[in-house]
This record gives sequence, C-alpha cells and structure tokens, in this order.
Amino acid sequence: MLLELRVENYAVIDQVTVEFGPGLNLLTGETGAGKSILIDALGLLMGEKASLEVVRSGAEKALISCVFDLKSRLIDRILDENGLENASETLILKREIAAKSRVWVNNQPATVQVLKQLAPELVAIHAQNETVLAFDPPARLKLLDVFAAINLDAIAKKHAEWRELRLRIEELQRSEQDRLRLVDLWSFQKQEIEAARLQEGEDLRLETERRVLMNSEKLYTAAMNAYDLLYESSHSALSSLRAAGRQMEELARFDAQFAESLKLLESARADIEDISTTARDYADGIDASPERLAEVEDRLAAIDRLKRKYGSNVEEIMAFGQDLAQKLAEIENREEILHGLRKQLAAAADDYLAEAQSISRTRAAAARKLEKLVEAEINELAMKARFQVQVTASEDEPNWSPTGLDSVAYLIATNPGEPLNPIEKIASGGELSRVMLALKASVESGKTRSNGNGKPKRTVSQRTLVFDEIDTGIGGRAAEAVGKKLKLLGAHNQVLCVTHLPQIASFADHHLLIEKRESGGKTRTTIRQLDQKERKEEIARMLSGAKLTDASLKHAEQMLKANA
Repeated sequence: MLLELRVENYAVIDQVTVEFGPGLNLLTGETGAGKSILIDALGLLMGEKASLEVVRSGAEKALISCVFDLKSRLIDRILDENGLENASETLILKREIAAKSRVWVNNQPATVQVLKQLAPELVAIHAQNETVLAFDPPARLKLLDVFAAINLDAIAKKHAEWRELRLRIEELQRSEQDRLRLVDLWSFQKQEIEAARLQEGEDLRLETERRVLMNSEKLYTAAMNAYDLLYESSHSALSSLRAAGRQMEELARFDAQFAESLKLLESARADIEDISTTARDYADGIDASPERLAEVEDRLAAIDRLKRKYGSNVEEIMAFGQDLAQKLAEIENREEILHGLRKQLAAAADDYLAEAQSISRTRAAAARKLEKLVEAEINELAMKARFQVQVTASEDEPNWSPTGLDSVAYLIATNPGEPLNPIEKIASGGELSRVMLALKASVESGKTRSNGNGKPKRTVSQRTLVFDEIDTGIGGRAAEAVGKKLKLLGAHNQVLCVTHLPQIASFADHHLLIEKRESGGKTRTTIRQLDQKERKEEIARMLSGAKLTDASLKHAEQMLKANA
C-alpha cells in the first residue's frame, strides 16, 4: 500500500506531501490545480521517462519520493538481484530530476531500471486515454496473460533456441561466392593468430619483464643494497639480531619468561636470512641485456597488433582463433553439420510449438472466463453490452514469437443488435472509460493463479491501482455506477482516483482536495485531506460550481449518506 508521496519543485508544485490510506482515495480540485501532475510524479517513481521540462521554474532540480508498506518475497528478490538491502517492511523510492538525475531505493543508490522492475509489483496506473494510445496488440495480449497468470519465460527461451539454430543454418547456406570470401578471410585471420604462437598470460608476463629490463640497473642496486643491509655488512640487521640473541640467551638462563622471546628472535633471524637470499638471487638473475629488451618489445608490439584486430588481451585473441577454427570446420563439413543442425531445428520447432499450443489453450480458456467477468462488470456500469475476447492463433513460422502464436482482440457491442467491434474503435469517451474500468477491474480484482495441482484458483491483487480521470465523458447514473465499482475495488485494493464528478467523489474512503493558489507572485499547489464537513462543501462545489447553495449542500449531504 502507498503510504506517502512527496513532491518538490515539480511542474506547478512547490512542495507537497500526500498521505494515502487503504481503500478508495479520491483526488478532486479545480481544473489545472495539479491532480494529474501527482499521478505523473508517481509514474516517474515507477521508472517512466523524465524530462528536465518538469522541473519547476527557477529550481535546479525536482525531487519525488514515496513510501510503500508491503511485504513481498518478489520485491525482496528484485532488491537482492540488484545488490540492494531490504531491512524492513517499508519500501522507500526516491528520484531526483536534474541535469544528472539520480535514484535511491531504501536510501541506497539505484537505477531507473530497478524502478521499472519494481513497478509491476507496486502500482498499476490506468488513464482514460490509455485505451486509445496504448491498447496495441502487445498490450492486449499482456492483459490476458496477466489475468491467466501465464509465465512466458519458457516459451521465450525455446523461441530463442529455435531462432539461433535457424540463423546458424542460414549462415552455412550462404551463396558460394560469399562462402569463399568468408573462407579466405577466416583462413587468413586464423593463420595470423596461429603464427604468433600465443601463450595464456604472455602479454602480462612480458610487460613485467620489460619493466624489469628497462630499470635493471636500479633494480640491481636496490636488491644488492637490501641484501647488504640485511645480511652482508658488518652492521647488517642479521648481525644485530645475532648480538641481541646472545644477550637474550643470557637473560633466559636466569629468567624463563625470556625463553619465548628468544624463539621469536630466532624466527626473525630465519625470516631475514630468507629475505636477504631472495634479494641476492633476484639481483643475480637480472639480465641487463639490450638485446633481450628489444626482443620483448618486438614481441609486445606484435601482440598489440593482434589486440587491435581480435581482442583486448591474449586470452580473447586465442578464443577468437578457436572460433575461427570452428567456423572453418563447419564450412568444410558443411553438409554433415547442416544435416545435424536441421535435426536439431526440427526438434526445437516441435518443442516450441508444443509450448506455444499449451499457452494458446490456456489463453483460450482464460479468455472465456475473462469475457464473462468483463461483460458482467460492464453491465453493472449502466451499459447493456455484449463483450468478447477473441484469441487467434497461427502456426505459420512468420508468426512465431517469444510470446507464442496468438493475437488477442477485445470486441464489444454497446447497443442491442449492433455487431461486435474492437473496443479501441468505440467513438464515445464515456463508453471507453467504463469498458476500460470494467476490463481492468476484472483483471486486477481476481487474477488466476495455479494452486499447485495444475488447476487455476482466484486470488486478490494487492497492488495500488491508480485511475487518472477514468470518468471522462460520463455522468448521472453511469457516474454513480463507476463510483460503486471503484468502491468495490477499494475493498480489496488500495485505489487512487482523480475525478471531476461528485457522484464518484461521494464514495471516497479518503477525500483529498488539490488547490492552486498564488503567493508572492508564484503559483503553489497544496493538498489536504478533507473532514466530513469539508467533504460536503467540496462535493457541493462540484455540483453547483464556485458558489455554494443550500440546495447543493443538501444534495451533497444526501449523496455522502447514501454512499457511506
């Protein structure tokens, strides 16, 4: 559940903090007060694209944050996969819109991509114009899949495997001229890499050797000085330790507490001997040969030339050469390999089709259930309509996709005797609003889920549902029906709704008033929750306009009592 939304320097909003409650939260106010701006701000916290144009005039940045009260294993998993901690049952999202925008999740730096991953589990935003602007074929299919709880991971993987095999076959079946051209190129590249006789890690070892050769005199001097100070000179560390050891032996003869110290001293002497020997051997092994330095530099130059062509290090170059060898072997044994790949392709196609057909059957069954639910919902919204979910499948290869074989159409006849037509072609904005509300209500209020034995069961969505002016183009009895439907949705979900209609506002569990005022030459938007008296006055204003009348106040009071 969304507990709080805080907005600073966003559009016409200077600074507001809105607290939301369970059930139906309704936002009302004069046109232009900033109601839909709040919904847009929430959308940015769900990962929607931001623009610097939304930053309030005169401000350097806009800051939007929200707090959710929830407990979800899926949310925890998303946070864990992105290296974020979730220390409590509260989720805090924050986004800064500036020249260099930033995102935080639970006060930890994150990315917009993380917000996009979290969004489907937190909020579903539905706008009136969504029907026309966003109800494209993928959106129609996704809506049915959400209702049917279809997971597309398996079929997407099978489609990718089938497509990869098909592309490999196409590559092997190139024209003879292209094939010969590729063979010449790959053969040259393979020979060039093989001629270099590379060894793993060779470039790193040579770089180290070159540094040693270029600084051999300094290194020799340093190593021998270290050897002299530690071991060889009359005043070396080892000589001092031997003298100290003799004194420590004398102490240990009379006081046993120095026995352990004597052992530590002897251990230190052994360590210094080892270190001094290592320094001496290193100095003896230094080769100051200019000839060897030239050889190393030539070898590194040859490796660098290969890096520019085939990889950033020796291992990548060698891997590229191995890939070339495999490609050439495939071409040389093309017919045999093609035969094997075609067998694999046929098996992959069968696997894909079996999965796709299973999904098609699930969609068809879910479509029958969904159309009955939606038709019942529509007819509760002061309409007499027929509704149908049409699922069409084509097994032709050009139609194969990561989502399966199906296309989905939502058809409706809004008056008796009329033919069924796609809902996105309905002319009436009011009808569009009610159909979309019925469709979303059917999907959101009870999605199908597997109960473990392969049969679906009904569950209740726990997301926050947002309806931005979903009531456009309706009034009277239809508006009252929409209000009742939103109230029902609010019984099992948190619902946020922007409305201009008093019939809908009267159903609110929490009524928020958005006002725009001028102060100090600037326009500021404020938001406050209304008490019962203020609710009556706001609904009366919505009924009669700016001037309240006794009749509008009485009517508002009756509406609030009837819809409490």
